Amino acid sequence: MSVQKNDDQSEFVQFWNEVLVPKFVKYKHVLVGGLSQHSEAIFPKLEVNSGDRIVDAGAGFGDTAIMLAERTGDGGHVMATDCCDGFLEYGRREADEKGVKNISFVVADIQRQTFEPVHDMMFSRFGTMFFENPVVAFKNMRTALKPDGRLTMIVWRTMEDNPWLGAAKAVALKHLPPPGEDADTCGPGPFSMAGQDMVTGQLRAAGYDRIEFERVDAPVRMGDSIEDAIAFQLALGPAGEVFREAGELGEQKREQIEADLRNLLEPHVTDDGVVMASSSWVITARNPA
Repeated sequence: MSVQKNDDQSEFVQFWNEVLVPKFVKYKHVLVGGLSQHSEAIFPKLEVNSGDRIVDAGAGFGDTAIMLAERTGDGGHVMATDCCDGFLEYGRREADEKGVKNISFVVADIQRQTFEPVHDMMFSRFGTMFFENPVVAFKNMRTALKPDGRLTMIVWRTMEDNPWLGAAKAVALKHLPPPGEDADTCGPGPFSMAGQDMVTGQLRAAGYDRIEFERVDAPVRMGDSIEDAIAFQLALGPAGEVFREAGELGEQKREQIEADLRNLLEPHVTDDGVVMASSSWVITARNPA
């Protein structure tokens, strides 16, 4: 199992590493475990063949890359890439614990990484929405694919289709101003690829064909308890961005915001934590033969 690094960083990559990684690690139980039902609705249907060579773009904690490596078998290989080594370290440890050998971890910005065209599949779960220049990134991803190689990416549909994130933002905006144009950011945001026509145009401009969209609806477990779910919303996601950018004003309004979030989330408390609806696109495309 090899480890490679690429130190070329954009301002968005720096923001991920400096601001978001510690928060994502704190809420790993939501961002990995909480999405398990969503993954279970998608992964069994993915076209993954024995012996495939795969790139997992924006692999995060490495859970998806490990699942792909297990499915492609000893004759295949998965390159797990992410701009944050703080995420991939978890993947390295889990792969070691599970004895998964056919995987490598590459610390890189997928928009700038140099690839050889030897891969059967380019995969990304909830990573491509943050590309600063999607067409450039998709073109670079295509350089990794063999002729007729496939791209599969999972992206969130609209904020309205994802109340587990959108409803909390509406609560935050009742009390706080929206982030300004100069706000620190990790890129376009989680709903930037919700539009079929726009994403189809981006993929065609990047040289892909046979583009298809499949809608997937599944619940998300967004916290162990209502307190955990409230803390998650104020740390990450659209509501977290509003709260973070408000600074001192956000702290002054914290008590009211938390009270409104509690009212929002109470109907969604179950015996297995706080659960709300989510919706994504599974988008597939091909590198022309």
